[in-house]
Amino acid sequence: MKRICGLQCAGTVALLLTVTGEGAAADRLHGRAIAQRWCSECHVVAPGQVRGSDTVPTFAQIGESERFDERSLAAFLATPHHSRMPNLSLTRAEIADLVAYIKAK
Repeated sequence: MKRICGLQCAGTVALLLTVTGEGAAADRLHGRAIAQRWCSECHVVAPGQVRGSDTVPTFAQIGESERFDERSLAAFLATPHHSRMPNLSLTRAEIADLVAYIKAK
């Protein structure tokens, strides 16, 4: 009986992760769309972008930075620390997508 319950619970968890997207791989294309919509006003988020602030790092610089690995960048985006950076209230999946895009630069 315990084994059946364990299998059912594991199956339920796997189904929930699939439905909520938490178990899915990060989507860099969706990350690019998020970056272009929410970040490109201040950051240069893509090659060929002609405007952005020169007082903030480009996404290429952030992606290459040793200070920000995937985990620390995700934590930063989940709880923005900079007063000039808006609280975007991104989901974990959106943060993963954005991090994947930034780190791919």
